[in-house]
Amino acid sequence: MSQSIDNKVISRIYGKKRGWVFAPIHFLDLGSRDAIDQALGRLAKSGTIRRLARGLYDYPQKHPTLGNLPANYEKIAQALAGRDNLKIQPSGAYAANLLGLTEQVPAKIVFLTDGANRTVLISKQQIILKRTTPKNMATAGRISGLIIQALRHLGQDNVDNNIFQMLKKKLSDMDKRQLMKDIRYAPAWIGNIFRQLQE
Repeated sequence: MSQSIDNKVISRIYGKKRGWVFAPIHFLDLGSRDAIDQALGRLAKSGTIRRLARGLYDYPQKHPTLGNLPANYEKIAQALAGRDNLKIQPSGAYAANLLGLTEQVPAKIVFLTDGANRTVLISKQQIILKRTTPKNMATAGRISGLIIQALRHLGQDNVDNNIFQMLKKKLSDMDKRQLMKDIRYAPAWIGNIFRQLQE
């Protein structure tokens, strides 16, 4: 019995390709929670998958000389958010970092979600899922959402011409149109920046 569950679990993992981050919840259609936990435990022991934190694993991407690469934060947050119908939105310093507006990777990586609050520690890196309002999640997964969160983190007084030019360089015409579509979700001062980026 356990052999066939192991096989089903491993074929799903291989099907998702390297870099996939997952939790036991992604396999519950294959067997009982206990059986799934045991199968994942065996696969982690054998080195096929990597245990990132309690109840969280990945099928690591490999580099020819560096070996296993660190897991992707976005994928970790997606897995923590559980079933794929939950949304996540990078927030705070991490959003600013993703846009290249700040160099440093923050010690706490915060994602807004419409799911439950969760915090997980993965090799000294804190990943936080923070439940937020539907308005904050309306732009999740879009460039406008990322910019709103990054600018909010930086604060109105710290958004200078330098940051403005960096954003302008980054945005395609399509991105700029998206900003105007989503302007109603932005605080007024960020809405003004969206308009200026348009010009």
